[in-house]
Amino acid sequence: MKNIVKNFTLIVAFLFSATVLSAQGDFISAKDFSKAIKDKNTVVISAQKEKNYKTSHIKGSVFIDHNGLYKTSGPEGVLKSTAELAKMFGSKGVSEKNAIIIYDDGKNKYSARLYWILKHLGAPNVKLLHKDMGAWRTARVPLTKAKTTIKATTFTPKVNTKIAADFNFVKANLNKSTVVFLDVREITEFNGTSTKPVSKGHIPGAKNIEWKKVENDKGALLSAAELTKLFKAQGVTKDKTIVIYCGTSVRSGIVYVALKSLGYTKVKVYDGAYNEWDAKGGKLVK
Repeated sequence: MKNIVKNFTLIVAFLFSATVLSAQGDFISAKDFSKAIKDKNTVVISAQKEKNYKTSHIKGSVFIDHNGLYKTSGPEGVLKSTAELAKMFGSKGVSEKNAIIIYDDGKNKYSARLYWILKHLGAPNVKLLHKDMGAWRTARVPLTKAKTTIKATTFTPKVNTKIAADFNFVKANLNKSTVVFLDVREITEFNGTSTKPVSKGHIPGAKNIEWKKVENDKGALLSAAELTKLFKAQGVTKDKTIVIYCGTSVRSGIVYVALKSLGYTKVKVYDGAYNEWDAKGGKLVK
């Protein structure tokens, strides 16, 4: 019994936010979430680590591990084909026609990664669950350890190429003043001093904002004013095309969400990221 209470407390703690924020961009509040899950068209995805999902998760949420979405050969972290991704989401009961809500263990790293992937595949209605402990208690969000099984469906992709960049796009735009490359890895990875993971540096001309800096220490996005100040300090402005990358693009998702929450319209994620750039012989500097 003590373990159950402890696990419940841990899950709720993950969903805590010290500052009550109005939901930014594609975040949904606990109150609105409680209403949304009553709609049969709503599908909730848990992007938690598997061991945490098995311990406790939102009742009715289907588990999707982002690690199962990548190719097993070539640079680490490169997405499988569109057809393979669509088949996988469909097998989990997720359709592009659903209202999709995603959450994870607390820092939005995995949920935001799935968010971007689904938006890239053309799902129009995707949201991240906003963290607020008080609101969760009031809304009485139900938790369980019982595995959720949803009837398989068909996911019909309509790839949104506007929000993605590939190796050739990056190479062709290295010296353009209208494009900002935003490296969201740790500073030691950016400057080439990291040994785990090993890093040779960064894409020439790239700016660095560590992905964690767009959130507070409880995993909630900074205020719009704080985010604006953070991005503008690095020349990340709305008039330019912003290309975000990290090591495998997992950390890029939440920065993409942060920029979109501010109304940035020209934002791309370089899905191949550092690993592909390095593997293909792209220039790196320290």
